[in-house]
Amino acid sequence: MRFSKREIVDVMIGAGIVPLFTHDNPDDAQQVLETAYSGGIRVFEFTNRRENSFEVFRHLLSVSRKYPDLMLGIGTIMDGATTRKFIDAGADFIISPILNLEMGGVCRDLDRLWIPGCATLTEIVTARNHGAEIIKLFPASVLGPGFVSAIMPVVPDLRLMITGGVEPTEQSLAAWFNAGAACVGMGSQLFTKEILAKKNWPLLKQKLENALTIAAQVRSK
Repeated sequence: MRFSKREIVDVMIGAGIVPLFTHDNPDDAQQVLETAYSGGIRVFEFTNRRENSFEVFRHLLSVSRKYPDLMLGIGTIMDGATTRKFIDAGADFIISPILNLEMGGVCRDLDRLWIPGCATLTEIVTARNHGAEIIKLFPASVLGPGFVSAIMPVVPDLRLMITGGVEPTEQSLAAWFNAGAACVGMGSQLFTKEILAKKNWPLLKQKLENALTIAAQVRSK
């Protein structure tokens, strides 16, 4: 294991943004990962949504070894067996859209960061009580910033990663961070179909740099 759970949590919260990306072409996925790194990204989630996601992820893991401070995790994991498979391959952290306590047990046994997806206060507190140091709020587009601001006084030490519908704009990021978010996850808002189709990597780098800058500015106010 290259990174401790605390190191990953600190970088996630420090940057404020975790990119979420999936692709079935290893070369394009590598280009996106390296562009993200050049744009200042140090924590990156590859999402397990394609038939060959495991093979592409293993390729990205081999690429990531060139960047000693790059933390590469896997998302959209739904069960314990798949959790173990990706950890054995070298995933630095595991993210899920659901709360599956079996996955938490696997991550605890193998000393990996587990970020489960939750949509109710009961799920959130259950996840925290079972060792989740960061909890993914999903789908955030349905719940809204008001949900976060309402529950934070109940569990003030909570660290939430907001995912689903977050935009790389001052208005969107300010709404979530002001509500109490620790960080946000963004996918299609950063990796647009147009950018990927045209392989416009300079534009992608600019979008990522801008998103990180906006997040820093919003949180400094």
